[in-house]
Amino acid sequence: MESHDFVIRFAGEGGQGMVTSADALAQGASQGGYHVLTYTTFPSQIMGGPTFAQVRISTEPIRSNGDALDVLVCFNQEAYNLHNHEVREGGVIIYNSEDFQPEEKGQILGLPFAELAKSTGNPRAENMIVIGAFAHLINMPMAFLESFVQKRFTRGRAGDDEIIRSNIQALNLGAERVAASGFALGELAPPKPPEGQQILVTGNQALSLGAIAAGLDVFVGYPISPATTILVYMERNLLGPGKFAYQGSSEIESITAIAGAGYAGKKSMTATAGPGICLMSEGIGMTWMQEVPCVIVDVQRGGPATGLPTKTEQSDLLTCLNPAHGDSRMPVIAPGTVEECFYAAVNAINWAERYQGPVILMTEMMMADRAQNIPKPDLSNLVVEDR
Repeated sequence: MESHDFVIRFAGEGGQGMVTSADALAQGASQGGYHVLTYTTFPSQIMGGPTFAQVRISTEPIRSNGDALDVLVCFNQEAYNLHNHEVREGGVIIYNSEDFQPEEKGQILGLPFAELAKSTGNPRAENMIVIGAFAHLINMPMAFLESFVQKRFTRGRAGDDEIIRSNIQALNLGAERVAASGFALGELAPPKPPEGQQILVTGNQALSLGAIAAGLDVFVGYPISPATTILVYMERNLLGPGKFAYQGSSEIESITAIAGAGYAGKKSMTATAGPGICLMSEGIGMTWMQEVPCVIVDVQRGGPATGLPTKTEQSDLLTCLNPAHGDSRMPVIAPGTVEECFYAAVNAINWAERYQGPVILMTEMMMADRAQNIPKPDLSNLVVEDR
């Protein structure tokens, strides 16, 4: 029986490859013509702690993360305990048999993730093992995933061919193990590719692209979750004559630096989260009083105070409308989708130029880190304003 929508969740401990697995599956499905949306949650630490990454694949446009899971991939016992109740009736659980053995019966399949990966000559191919297993469960054409592997690892480096070979072998090993189990979830219907060219981006990437398209000259930011990836993106891509990206020593330095850049005639921007907005309060008030064009991005997270750096919360609106003392009141743009993040950034830069003052652009952690396929923006249709 054909199905038009599947949800898979990879769960385990930070550093075990859940995010990589979700990204690879999303990229492969998107390049094959499907609509995809990812959702990731992880603790506020570099390694370890309960983490999961979810992918929804559909033949139709996607507007939410999805509900019950069709497939749950558990890298450890804790992941199984936390997530198994979210699998729909008739769904499949794939678990790491090298780590634990669940007591429940049914459509539960154990795979020795590390052992299978090592057999390909590439111990890092565990994620491809589970992606291949999932693809067979829904009868997704393996050609989509093999094509993704070819594109991803053809980098002009020595050893590319071996990496491609081992990853494709891992995909097929996962598929073979599921085939031997007899488990199946039906068949993913053929894709209905969206009209026009698509790109798969996160909200933070879309926002960064929009700002650069609007002529951003200077970006100064301090690392703070979940806004850090904007700083990293700018350091890698805001390049060329007259362009400048820099990691400041604090949020206070960041706001005063872009105030100076804006005063000097440059289109300038910083990105932070709620705690950073509080630290920038006096600087934002100064730019408002002095009528200095600049953009401040607030990628909201759980609060108050330091709060929950890797969880989402939409509660900074009043703070962003009135971030400074006195009678200052800021214009705020708040996109609601990944696609809108691109155009919100363009509008924020334009508003700052048009109205000669600071503009606050509000997003939030879930949208910032979510990857989704969106229509490739037509830069020839953008209206870019200059003071």
